[in-house]
Amino acid sequence: MEKAAAPQSFRFYDLVMAAFVTILLLSNLIGAAKPAAVTLPFVGDWSFGAGVLFFPVSYIVGDVLTEVYGYARTRRVIWTGFAALLFMAFMAWVVVALPPADGWPGQEAYEFVFGNSWRIVLASIVAFWAGEFANSFVMAKMKVWTAGKHLWTRTIGSTVVGQGLDSLIFYPLAFWGLAGWPVELIWQVVLSQWAIKTAWEALLTPVTYLVVNRLKRAEGVDVFDTDTDFSPFAKAGS
Repeated sequence: MEKAAAPQSFRFYDLVMAAFVTILLLSNLIGAAKPAAVTLPFVGDWSFGAGVLFFPVSYIVGDVLTEVYGYARTRRVIWTGFAALLFMAFMAWVVVALPPADGWPGQEAYEFVFGNSWRIVLASIVAFWAGEFANSFVMAKMKVWTAGKHLWTRTIGSTVVGQGLDSLIFYPLAFWGLAGWPVELIWQVVLSQWAIKTAWEALLTPVTYLVVNRLKRAEGVDVFDTDTDFSPFAKAGS
């Protein structure tokens, strides 16, 4: 099995990229702006962002990408997701701004659902960019440090860093000072997001192992980023 240079084409790389971008767009479009709440024993009502139920899957897919294909190819996927988020934001702005047909009753609801403010859009894009690159960087570095052993340590460790950074950027930047989002709620949601995302990663570790091992066998590759340029802006192949 190859340990350094990866082949130039893969059977499943594009499919994994498509899964990553799909999960990213849907979790941002559907769940990012809604705070949900559950009642916990001995704690009472506890708030969390609704998107947390599905968004962490994008980080798991990101872990799989970095583990199998390496940081450089994951960087391409992250930039693809970044471009997709920008286009989604632009499309939402255009469609919401278009005047509705006479008699159509859904404009107000449409604006409420899809008319996110520039703050939410900016926060989502910045948090995604920073969190995903941090996650992939930690994942790749830990793989070299551990000589490819103990996959669970780097999947969870990279999630602690990446998801923590994502939550820490997104919620304060998007909702600080807005009605309905007191400071206490913001920090509660930040901590909830961080804890739940990390717990999701730990819970799905067996699935990550299964997918990673099958992809490595199918692709015949196991990339170690010993000489990789880790700049997010490095050109492809670096």
